[in-house]
This record gives sequence, C-alpha cells and structure tokens, in this order.
Amino acid sequence: MKHLVRAVIILGFLVGLITLLMLALALFGPADDRAGSKTASARCDLLKDGPCVWNTDAGRWSANLEMVRDTSEGTAYRLQVITPETPQRFLAVLRGESMYMGEYPVALGQDTGNPYTAQFTAPICSVDASMTWRIDLQEGQAPIEDVPLTLVFEAAGG
Repeated sequence: MKHLVRAVIILGFLVGLITLLMLALALFGPADDRAGSKTASARCDLLKDGPCVWNTDAGRWSANLEMVRDTSEGTAYRLQVITPETPQRFLAVLRGESMYMGEYPVALGQDTGNPYTAQFTAPICSVDASMTWRIDLQEGQAPIEDVPLTLVFEAAGG
C-alpha cells in the first residue's frame, strides 16, 4: 500500500512539473503567430513612407499606395506593386492591423510589364476613425513568403 501511495505522489509531482514547464514555454517561449500574420522585420507605412521597396533573390519589389478620392462608402485608394516576377492570381489582402475586421482580398491587375495595380475602398471602422490596415501580398491562396516588410496604412477617418 505504501508503494502505491508513493507511486501516485511521484506521478502527480511529474504531471505537475510537466504542466508547469508547458505553461512556462507557452508564456515565455518563442512567440507564435496567433493572428495569422507573418512576422516581418520592419513596418513600412505605404501612405507616409511609400513607396516601400525590398529586394529578394528574384529582384527588386516596390509597393505604393495613394488616396484617389473620397466617396460615400469611404476613401478610395490605388495600390501599385512592381515585381521582378509575374505572379498568377496576384492578390493584396487587407487585414485589420489595429483591430480585426476580417480579410478583404483585392485582385491586382497587370497592364504591361510588371506593375500591378488595384483600386479599392478600405472598410470603415465605426469604433476607431484611425484604423490601421495591413496589406499582405499573395499568389492565389499562398502568401508571398519573402516580403521582409509589414505593409500598413492608416485609413482616412470616417
């Protein structure tokens, strides 16, 4: 009987220790990406700092955003991305950076060469007039992996 009690105490101690270690790793270990955004080394505000430029093994990329006009639905923006490649089904996905408001894919169209453009209206946030949006570049459903910047902009207040 003594051996059974001792075994239960040791087992309980080990389970507790493992639980504490897992909790410590969850709190202090490497941060995972709970919001689904990729980790980038620097932020680039497309409206204030743009054009945002970076280099990859394929060559030089550039992204620029400008306000086009105010409409009853909000402010219209024009996004231009210049790529060294020709992605198929090239998308810019708007995601709330300061507050989650869903995901809004915007198809980037191509005329000649490798500048891709799109015009869109960012959804209006009724809680925060200075909503910050992030733009993630994708080829179809796959994110463009080698973007070392987080592309953001602050939507015009509404």
